Amino acid sequence: MALPPSQRLWVGMLVVMVVELPGVLQKCIFDEVQAQVRAVRAAPIHPDSPPNEPRLRSLTGQEHPPPSKQQTNGGGWRTVKSPPASPQPIRIHTWIPRENDNLSDAEKDRLKSAVAEAVRVVSSLLSVNRVLGPLLLSRDVNKYCKFIWSNSRNTNYNRCGRANNNYRSETCLDVTIPDDHLAGCDIYPEPDSPRRTVLRPEGAGLPDTDFLLYLHTQSTDKCRAEPDVFAYAVHCQTDTHGRPVAGVVVICRLTESTYNHQATVQTMIHELFHALGFSKDLFHTWRDCSSSSQVGAGCSPRGKVIHSDGSGQMRIYTPSVISALQRHLASTDPELGGPLENLDVQPGRVSSHWESRVLRGSIMAAVLEDSTTVRIDPITLAALQDTGWYTVNLSRAQSLVWGDGEGAMFGSLSTCQDNSSFFFCTGSGVGCHFLHLHKGECQTDPYLEGCGVFKPLKNASECWKKDNTRQTAGDDWSGEILGLNSRQCFLTCILCLTLFCSLSTCLLHLYIHQSFVSSSSVEGRCYRHRCTGPNRYQIQVYGSEWVDCPSGDTVQIKGYQGLVFCPDRRLCLYPDINPPSDDVNTFPSSHTR
Repeated sequence: MALPPSQRLWVGMLVVMVVELPGVLQKCIFDEVQAQVRAVRAAPIHPDSPPNEPRLRSLTGQEHPPPSKQQTNGGGWRTVKSPPASPQPIRIHTWIPRENDNLSDAEKDRLKSAVAEAVRVVSSLLSVNRVLGPLLLSRDVNKYCKFIWSNSRNTNYNRCGRANNNYRSETCLDVTIPDDHLAGCDIYPEPDSPRRTVLRPEGAGLPDTDFLLYLHTQSTDKCRAEPDVFAYAVHCQTDTHGRPVAGVVVICRLTESTYNHQATVQTMIHELFHALGFSKDLFHTWRDCSSSSQVGAGCSPRGKVIHSDGSGQMRIYTPSVISALQRHLASTDPELGGPLENLDVQPGRVSSHWESRVLRGSIMAAVLEDSTTVRIDPITLAALQDTGWYTVNLSRAQSLVWGDGEGAMFGSLSTCQDNSSFFFCTGSGVGCHFLHLHKGECQTDPYLEGCGVFKPLKNASECWKKDNTRQTAGDDWSGEILGLNSRQCFLTCILCLTLFCSLSTCLLHLYIHQSFVSSSSVEGRCYRHRCTGPNRYQIQVYGSEWVDCPSGDTVQIKGYQGLVFCPDRRLCLYPDINPPSDDVNTFPSSHTR
């Protein structure tokens, strides 16, 4: 019988309708919420379980047979040989309970579109050894059982001896898990008797599923207390190897007035990566599969992967993460583990986010800003690889420009304010966002801890939006060009038509090997550019010819007074970073660096 739309199983991941303005911080409260959930971990089957007792499926997709025995087939035991599993793209199913059918038709259509887009992204990145047969979640023995036989000499050792009469259902956050998704549970009233009572029968489970995510659309108390939170997620259950197999996403609010598909997908990829293993509560369960031919199975525990460096920064020290960060910062410093956010984190504790000063723009930074600046970066994918639960398509990592090639000290509090890096700024001037797609204003926020960066302006910051021309009417003689065809933001020093401006003294300081400009009269302007080679390009000001713009130097434009600064190592190096269309409806393309 067909299920109603509100209970259909969706293949995909969960999304939230996001109202996005440039510079808006989308706060994540994953750590706070996950701390309130006790995840259920599947336990191996009891050695003497009868043949019809549910078997717990492992990450390898194989059922756990009784130790030292072979699987039974009617009258006798026989050996069952299973071919080694090979990782396949992860299958994520989304379940929407009946009580959540409160969306308008337009919201449903947008949600389905975002789900389809998101699942293509996640499935193209992560592969697992698939679960064979339907996925069955475990019941929490601490809920349904009053006591467990604890004498190891008893036949029913570690089995439930008495039922909890108050047991009603399994939940995760505010979601009730359907009985049909759950394995059964039995009661063994005597310590040495095989006699048992079925407390709950085994459910049918979910076919073609490696991870099950429940969608809960409700304005919860946490949603109302945190107006900057659009959604939050937790993991609820793990398999016998520790891999998360079920979780919940709570969607705080939906809106039809302003919808950005790209920001919606990015927000929920962030939350899903948390639920899939990028979590401080799971760091210690990551597995080392370097000596195994399979992910998950045959791997050894990594143990403690979080350590403090010499400055007190908490970091993830796993092989892929260290290598990825060393490549990104162009450094061989052995202390370059993945830096974790320290804001609102007690000394010695850790966060489930990257440090914003070092990995700004990463999909797993503590805050997500304008959707055109968020990247599924190599360091995040390296961390997911080091969980030991997934094989990761690292070639699909998107270019992370922030800090690229800046060295081991990049982003430290001791260097972010000394004008040694163009990525940071001081004062409150108007310049260019580090991707040069937006005009920006030098600002800080709590996550930057006093360091300044150029953040997109709240209004008319996008150089690639033609409509912004109407909002720059006061700059009639600046030569700006806005719209499509790769318009970019460039720092200028009083650039205006010779007939309409009087050029004041403009001090331009170029630091050797740095791309830093300091001047009270330097501003960010939007001009056209075209690439002529790696890190080589030309620019065009309104009414001018194409002019070579030497990286790291300045250029004068015929008919204009002033200078245009040509950024070094920012343009024409990252083919996957381009101005989007005015109507952002697609996820940024991936690029092999």
